[in-house]
Amino acid sequence: MADFDNATKSISNIEKEILQLKSEISDTRQGIGLEVNHPELKQLMEENTRLRHRLRILQTAMEKETRLNGGEDNAVAAMNSIIGQLQEIFTKAITKAYPGLTVPAVITISSASKFGDYQCNSAMQIVQQLQQHSVKSSPRDVALNLIAALPGTIDFIDKIEVAGAGYVNVFLSKAYGEKRIMDILKEGVAAPCQKSRRVIVDFSSPNVAKEMHVGHLRSTIIGDSICRFLEFMGHDVLRINHIGDWGTQFGMLIAHLQDRFPDFQSVSPPISDLQGFYKESKVRFDSDEAFKKRAYECVVKLQSGESNYLKAWNLICDVSRKEFQIIYNRLDVKLIERGESFYQSRMEQIVIELKKGGYLEEDDGRLIMWGEDRKGIPLTIVKSDGGFTYDTSDMAAIKQRLHEENAEWLIYVTDAGQATHFQTIFSCARRSNILDHSKHRVDHVGFGVVLGEDGKKFKTRSGDTVKLAKLLDEGLKRSMDKLIEKERNLVLTPEELQAAQESVAYGCIKYADLSHNRNNEYVFSFDKMLEDKGNTAVYLLYAYTRIRSIARNCGGDYANNIQKVIDSTVLQLKHEKEWKLAKVLLRFTDVMLLITKNLSLHYLCEFVYEVCTTFSEFYDSCYCIKKNAKGKTNL
Repeated sequence: MADFDNATKSISNIEKEILQLKSEISDTRQGIGLEVNHPELKQLMEENTRLRHRLRILQTAMEKETRLNGGEDNAVAAMNSIIGQLQEIFTKAITKAYPGLTVPAVITISSASKFGDYQCNSAMQIVQQLQQHSVKSSPRDVALNLIAALPGTIDFIDKIEVAGAGYVNVFLSKAYGEKRIMDILKEGVAAPCQKSRRVIVDFSSPNVAKEMHVGHLRSTIIGDSICRFLEFMGHDVLRINHIGDWGTQFGMLIAHLQDRFPDFQSVSPPISDLQGFYKESKVRFDSDEAFKKRAYECVVKLQSGESNYLKAWNLICDVSRKEFQIIYNRLDVKLIERGESFYQSRMEQIVIELKKGGYLEEDDGRLIMWGEDRKGIPLTIVKSDGGFTYDTSDMAAIKQRLHEENAEWLIYVTDAGQATHFQTIFSCARRSNILDHSKHRVDHVGFGVVLGEDGKKFKTRSGDTVKLAKLLDEGLKRSMDKLIEKERNLVLTPEELQAAQESVAYGCIKYADLSHNRNNEYVFSFDKMLEDKGNTAVYLLYAYTRIRSIARNCGGDYANNIQKVIDSTVLQLKHEKEWKLAKVLLRFTDVMLLITKNLSLHYLCEFVYEVCTTFSEFYDSCYCIKKNAKGKTNL
């Protein structure tokens, strides 16, 4: 056990150095605080290369350290995954007790404390498989056999019991819990130890010349949150905004720009309402054949790279880009723009490669591509008029990301309606040897639509799509009303009040989305998300403030030097509410590993909500602070 503890500390130290190096790499990559011609920039970029080399060495050392000190068994232990360790020991017990069967170890969290902390519910499946081999047994007898096949002593388990029809109840060791909580206090909350991967997350993706609307809200919030989660887990994440900045619509926009602002090349046109500008051009395109013809000619000239048309296109994109950035700044979302135009030359190349590989088939003048099983709808790679499609762009993009960016994991965050499209893209990429599942992971993170309180698709009273900027403005108004209702304006400075207003408004909008299963539709309601009870951002902020106030009210080292207090503390979890809170906190690793598998962040929201409610029970039952007759604080 001492060797394992030393190995764990070694891995932890390596992880800390990796995190520090990643921070330094990020700073040098961005040139923080430096002008383009700053004399230190070149030196820092060279330092960046050195740091990345050092990072690779450390990651290799961490993996080697894990292998040398017990292989996979200790790898799971090092991650502090209780469910993972239980799955391992019960899998071995099943194999030992019933060597001819292949039954997984099903581990769940117990629903009540009398049933232990965790349960192994594999007995019934074992009985069913035994029956197939003409062997009769009861679930309870199977459960007893499993317990008999377990190791005599398991350091993190206090006792194991059989209950009911073969449920194996596992009770955690309090000594183990006390040690784990002290480790967290001393070393901080750390992500489970995993191999770092190069991840590209494609999310948000608005269209140029159109305002961002409520339909972009979920992709932006979920995508950004997945990036934050993966960055915390130690992955190298590239956030891509695949904006719609190419296609036939730019022909009509450029033609309309030429008519409205003929001197646009020398005088910047005042296009503040790009949405209105788009609608004007669309009306002309639909009603004026001469204008439509000229619009198509503009597309051809743009795609051929004529400078005047490229300038017009850039001007239109810049106006949209500035509007998008205002929204991203408000939501604190960071993205790298890679629009469809980025893949234009790569689309031409992918068509050549797919033709050469024999993957394209002619169909009514089109060139199509089937997936591996030739089911569903094929991709249209080249239209009958010779033009490219979204399918072409997505095939070019997946190749660029896997083979130029060297990504190991691709994540696409879009509405659930695009699931079939992306499954076909992935299938075609596998068929053409672009995607290799032995090296790459790909996920489509789908989500349901946002509904209004009437249960219908969220729209304005006039039936229009809700603009995202107006939605955020309404959130700010509602949050300020709530702060004034709570009289926070009487105790906060104007600057503090504004910061609180934005934190509450944007935090509530984000959390309301993330706390719902992303696969389902959810009802957007400011009234519900601003409630201070239940699983809401307001309640979490309240709980966080309450927790922070304890150390502040204690004063002394508790408020100013908490590390000194931690170093001198011997933790004993005597009260049942203390022990309950500790056991909830110990589930953190398993929650993080679960989200790594399914990319569903509502599990994290449920976890932090349970932490808050369990802490509230603890706070109500155990004195954290009490004052003596003289009003002095006692702990």
